Amino acid sequence: MERQEQKQEQGQEQDKLVRMVNISKRFGAVQALKGVSVEVGRQEILGLLGDNGAGKSTLIKILAGVFPPDEGEIYFEGQKVSFSSPGEARALGIETVHQELSLVGMMSISRNFFLGREPVRRLGPFAFLDKRRMDEECRKVVTDIGVRVRSPDEYVSVLSGGERQAISIGRAMYFGAKLLLLDEPLTALSVKETRTVLSHIERAREQGASIIFITHNVYHVYPIADRFVILDKGVKLGELTRDEVTPEEIAEIIASGKMTI
Repeated sequence: MERQEQKQEQGQEQDKLVRMVNISKRFGAVQALKGVSVEVGRQEILGLLGDNGAGKSTLIKILAGVFPPDEGEIYFEGQKVSFSSPGEARALGIETVHQELSLVGMMSISRNFFLGREPVRRLGPFAFLDKRRMDEECRKVVTDIGVRVRSPDEYVSVLSGGERQAISIGRAMYFGAKLLLLDEPLTALSVKETRTVLSHIERAREQGASIIFITHNVYHVYPIADRFVILDKGVKLGELTRDEVTPEEIAEIIASGKMTI
């Protein structure tokens, strides 16, 4: 009987890509997070919700390796992990798409696409940027995700907000993202651009990625999320599946700071 229970637990563990257990973080006198636990299944879209100051960004920065938790543990693919830098998190397949800082406006699309991961050609002791490969790979991925550009040498500043987010998501998937952290990805986008970006997020899930979608606006994430975790002032209020709650009920929980259902 015990062996059977252990097998069930192992099977459940394998279904989870990431577990954050009792995460706490303090900045001086401010308790940003207090004993927060979050799980994300494989190919699941989790809506991480809460008003400004709820602790959403702090939790995600801990998962992305920006800074360590004061207390708590992180498990990724069943293994306990700790990150001392964002590079270590990226090496495991954790990619972050920020609201505004994912791309550099005054750099070309292809340079942005490979920023920090530029392929090189070697000639004796010298290394040169492999610009041809950068342009070819960038053009292929950008075309596949439905963004029309005349040249990968165009500046990112000429792209719309929706196109920038689409390229950021495409870049993350190109580099093998297993977990996508999307920080307010729909802010300031038009209705048409919002629909386009949501379709790219769903395509990323179809390609095998799990997604944590961070937002204070439940209507942004509700159409595609499987579950919701709601934070308030660094505390987890609760979690709900989409089939047991309406967006209006979630909005009321966020506004009141209380689980009302």
